[in-house]
Parts: sequence; structure tokens; C-alpha cells
Amino acid sequence: MQPIRIGVIGVGIIGKAHLQQYAGIPGAKVVAVCDINEQEARQAADLYGIPHVYTDYKDMLARDDIDAVDVCLHNNFHAPLTIAALRAGKHVYCEKPLAGSYADGISMLEAARETGRKLHIQLNTLYKKETKAAKALIDDGQLGRIFHGRSNGFRRRGRPYVDGFGTVHFTRKSSAGGGALLDMGVYHIAQMLYLLGVTEVERMTGRMIQEMDMDLQRRDESGFDVEELALGFVTFKGGVTLDIFEAWAVHLDGIEGSSIVGSQGGIRLPSYHSGEQTGSFSFHTTVADLDLNSTVDLNRMDIRWHRMRANEDAYDSSQHHWVAALQERVELLPTAEIALATLLISEGMYLSHTLGREVAMDEIAANSRSLAVQI
Repeated sequence: MQPIRIGVIGVGIIGKAHLQQYAGIPGAKVVAVCDINEQEARQAADLYGIPHVYTDYKDMLARDDIDAVDVCLHNNFHAPLTIAALRAGKHVYCEKPLAGSYADGISMLEAARETGRKLHIQLNTLYKKETKAAKALIDDGQLGRIFHGRSNGFRRRGRPYVDGFGTVHFTRKSSAGGGALLDMGVYHIAQMLYLLGVTEVERMTGRMIQEMDMDLQRRDESGFDVEELALGFVTFKGGVTLDIFEAWAVHLDGIEGSSIVGSQGGIRLPSYHSGEQTGSFSFHTTVADLDLNSTVDLNRMDIRWHRMRANEDAYDSSQHHWVAALQERVELLPTAEIALATLLISEGMYLSHTLGREVAMDEIAANSRSLAVQI
């Protein structure tokens, strides 16, 4: 397998996590890092043995020994950096969400098509064991005709900065574009779109809420102007529907995991509380006029599939998949298209909240404006 030479832009919390994962992927070779904080960049480079450090991404993109660029910046920086890297002839792996606005996401996909470069978005829920099991059941027809999905995400009090972790950049529309919906909801909605097999939105409604108390000093310092709870309902072309509950903070002790139901069966995915699994995967159907609730040993499934299937390691994580696709061992999953549909849904929910009514896909696209921050 030929090595894939990678340049990473941004070595904050997410960038460091990406560097740590690349260190464990055969064939991934990070040759350069870039960050406006030179000290942070050099520390990361020293830790992972990366030979080249930059503070200007344009200088890094000028290198001819970089195959791919990993963009690990805040949402509204994604489009300018991604487009610049694509036009410099690099494949691009970008953090979620795709961008801060649907208009910017469209420009990113158009640039990828125009340049013939691959664009991959970090959607880690697509590589979870429960997603693989659900996809296997769906592809085998065990759910019959799928008609509805439920996308759930939960934290009790997990708002960035105001609840004691992360930076103010997560809590301001100017840098993040939105709150819980764009931070966490991206993962859960994208997982549902992947399993439902739909991306063509017809119409939707949404409600954004910020009602819970927070530390007054941190509220002032954060400039908190995004939602802590997002609620929505989406109808896709063809009639499939999806409801959405995404909470950074809500007074509950937990919620059920996301689910998908069809004419012959249903799936409930594990529930999570602030990233920690609190529920299990289950499959529900009727056999011989008996209602069955079944569990799956996901770990045994994973072991068997790695033993029996070629290139199963290409689906161990988003970055494993990215490297394997660049090595041409597997076809790249349509993460950019899924991420764009996810962004359309998010933006539609924001627009619906602002207008106080249901909105259609064409209306969302027509109202979308670039939030890109040029650097």
C-alpha cells in the first residue's frame, strides 16, 4: 500500500486527535502541520515526528509532496481552506459539519467536482459497529419498506465553555454557525441519512431553544447566541420522514437511542450520554405471529467481519476509510453528499424557527448565504 502524504491545518483539540489517529494507521504519513499558533504547531510536530511546520496554509499548500490535506478548523473556515486545497491539487478531509452554511457547502462540493479531487467529511457515526449492523439488516431487506427514522442526541449539561469545557468559538454564530444542532446533531442526522438511504429533502420544520440557566460570567464571556436544544421534523422526497431531538443541555436523565422503522422490522441504536454509551443495539420484528426483540453481539460481529472480509479495516474509522480510499482499496463513501444534506436540514430548521413555519427545500437553498471567513 503506497503511503498517503498528509498536511494538517489546525492543531487544536480536534487537530491533535486527528494526528493521534493517523499515527496508528499504516500508510498514513503526516509530513506537515499548519497553525497560526506556531508554538502549538511545533509542539505537535515534535510529538509526532512531523518534519515541516507552517503558520500560513498557502505555504503548506504550495508543497508538491502532499497528497491530501486535513482541515481541522472551526465551521466557518472550512469552505475557504477546503476550496484552496482542492484548487492546489490536494484531496481534502474536512471536520464536520461540512461548513457553516448550505451555500458554502455547495461551493465545496462544486470545487471538488471541478478539480476532480476527493472530498471526505468526518462523520464518525458511519463507522460505529451499530451502524454497520443496522446497514447489514437494512441491505438484507429485514426492515422491509423503511418509512421513518428518529435522530436523538443527549447531554444533561454539556454546553461548550459555559459548562466548563471547550472554547467560546463553539457558542457563537459568527464562528460556529449554530449550537447543538451543528456540533452534535451532524453526527446523528448523518447516521440516519446514511441508513435511511435518503438525502433529497422536501420540507421541514424546526424549533431552537435556549431556556436553561448558565453561569452569568461565562454567559457574558461566551457571547452565547446559539441553541442548546434543537427540535425538528423532516419529510424527504418519496415520503420517508425523520424527527430530530438534539440537546446540549436538558433536564432529563437520558433519552432513547436513535431508531429506524419499516414495514417488517425496526432497529434501535444505542443511546449515549455525552458520548458514553448507555443503551444497546436491538432489532425488532415479527416471526410466526410472534413479536421478537433481538440483540446482537456487535463485538463478535466485528471480529468475524475483520476475519472474513477484505479491507474491513477501511471502515474502522473515518480516517481509516479516508486513507484506504486514497490508496484505492475501497470506494469513498458519499460523506460529502450526506454532510451537505445534513447541513441543508440544519439550515432549514434554523430558517423554520426564524419564520415560525414549515419551509421547503428550494426556499432553504434560496435563503442560504455564505458565512465563510477568509484567512
